[in-house]
Amino acid sequence: MLPVGRGGSFLAPRPAFFPTERILIAPPSMLYLFDIDGTLVDTGGAGMMALQEATREVFGHEGPALDLAGSTDLGIIANIHAHFEIEPTPERIAAYFEAYQGRLDWNLANGNFPGRVYTGVLEVLNELSKRPHATLGLLTGNTAGGAASKMRHFGLAVFFPFGAYGCDHADRNRLGPIALERAAAHAGKNFTPQETLVIGDTPKDIACAHAIGAKCLAVSTGQFTAAALEAHGADHVVESLDEALAWI
Repeated sequence: MLPVGRGGSFLAPRPAFFPTERILIAPPSMLYLFDIDGTLVDTGGAGMMALQEATREVFGHEGPALDLAGSTDLGIIANIHAHFEIEPTPERIAAYFEAYQGRLDWNLANGNFPGRVYTGVLEVLNELSKRPHATLGLLTGNTAGGAASKMRHFGLAVFFPFGAYGCDHADRNRLGPIALERAAAHAGKNFTPQETLVIGDTPKDIACAHAIGAKCLAVSTGQFTAAALEAHGADHVVESLDEALAWI
């Protein structure tokens, strides 16, 4: 007769070869790299206005039309300098960044721009931040200062202890390796492409992810439709980040 355990349940005899302790296999570590504008937040035009105001302040004239979708701030500044046929020296770039940062901070605090955090962002970030094997960082075309200002303003800074930024390199595809290096320094381990997911809203985010062999979750909260993002090779596409909660 089998022995009865607590609560009346039957306990089968433990075989001699049965291990005395369970072997727990930890879930794989994952690195999540987030774009900012169009993915996490909409500044309501505060960022675009800051760039235009900085252009007038530094160059004294209106600059060219700006395409911000997936662009890096260094790339944008290079295009502005080219428009005015001026060499973008480190001193001139620093002066522009300083003017832009001041304008951005003022616009976010006082400019009456109707910015917002996109649907599902807080839910996804809160969920991932609870996972001991998840590491979160930024992979953005913003300068480090601009990214910090936007994340502080919208209450998201606590989720992102590191990142790769648009002041690190003009070519967005060169930001991925920088993000991986900083993620390794932060987490104390190297992340493989299979352990990395880039989350963004533009074809340039998709290309940036694939440049390091990672997958891209594309969200159609920015300028591009879900169909356009699929056509550009996104590995997963959602209308908003709350749709990703079931599987991310």
